Amino acid sequence: MGWQLRFHGVGSATAVELGSAMATLERDGLPWLTIDCGGEGLTAYQAHYGGMPEALFVTHAHLDHVAGFERLFVGSYFDESRRGRVRVYVPAPLVPLLQQRVGDYPNVLAEGGTNFWDAFQLIPVSGAFWHEGMRLEVFPVRHHWPDTAFGLRLSGSVVWTGDTRPIPEMLARHADDGELIAHDCALHGNPSHSGIDDLEREYPPALLSRCVLYHYASAADGNALAARGHRVARPGDVLPLVAPGAAKVAAG
Repeated sequence: MGWQLRFHGVGSATAVELGSAMATLERDGLPWLTIDCGGEGLTAYQAHYGGMPEALFVTHAHLDHVAGFERLFVGSYFDESRRGRVRVYVPAPLVPLLQQRVGDYPNVLAEGGTNFWDAFQLIPVSGAFWHEGMRLEVFPVRHHWPDTAFGLRLSGSVVWTGDTRPIPEMLARHADDGELIAHDCALHGNPSHSGIDDLEREYPPALLSRCVLYHYASAADGNALAARGHRVARPGDVLPLVAPGAAKVAAG
């Protein structure tokens, strides 16, 4: 079965019917690494897999991407087989922001005696990290403020931009091996998010043809993006991926 990318949600923060933007990298049909933990996205994850994520990468700390952490805490802390073993990979600059957003509540349990991070294995990361024998790259993107949002690359396979404005200079470096690019894109852009006009202006056609668009505002907007000839992710879509590193091996 190989590698796949499964979209649990594809919507913007206000597009509840599309689910919060969240996806899982699958290997041989099993969840391998989940990207973000939004409320609706986590519900979709549980509905499909029948359980909670075992490993997460966090792109940024906006609530539509981290609101599921309270449920994930409960599902991890009260299961002794999971407590302290759920890996949470967090770009180092995001650690204090994530703590402020989801970890810094007085007495995470009313009984006391417990810290929020007791449920997890928090792993701060910088430019790259290893997960189950695979090296993944981390790179900053353009969303709200410098060093508050990050993308993810599994070399030769997939790039996930997270929420961002266009980043041609980053993709020239971190998507240079034919990867599928899951890209933030709405029908209309704003100072924090890409619009389709932005991508069509700033990305060459060859790169844009590798993009699958998510984080849009409504099903109608998704249809409008598709009508312009672009590939658009829908909730529950599963996209086949090239095995990591396979493109370079083939080229060599």
